[in-house]
Amino acid sequence: MMNQAMKRYQTKQSIQRETQEMRRKEIQQLSTQLNVLLVDKMNSRVEGAYINQKKLQSHTRQLQYNAATMQRQTDDWLKLLDGFNTALKEVGDVMNWAKSLESEMTKISHTLAYAYKEEVESESALLE
Repeated sequence: MMNQAMKRYQTKQSIQRETQEMRRKEIQQLSTQLNVLLVDKMNSRVEGAYINQKKLQSHTRQLQYNAATMQRQTDDWLKLLDGFNTALKEVGDVMNWAKSLESEMTKISHTLAYAYKEEVESESALLE
């Protein structure tokens, strides 16, 4: 009887060990699957963040290029405008010079006309 009880106990122990081993393997397999799923989810988020970072860097470079291009165009326009202003000043200077020259020529012309008139009058007074 004792032998039978011992055998039943050992059989029960063996069954419990096998059940525990099966449960341990099942839990280990499930935890491995859970880890794989968590790592995959994390990797997809990291990959998304990396892709977004690359897009931001690309947009930033494009924006910097556009800003530099706009700066160069603005500088060119300012140089062009300065040249235009200088040309306008020169035209104004030429106009002032022409007006001064015209005024002086008019004075000289009037002076010569007056001198000629005086000479003609003095000659005609001498002839009389």
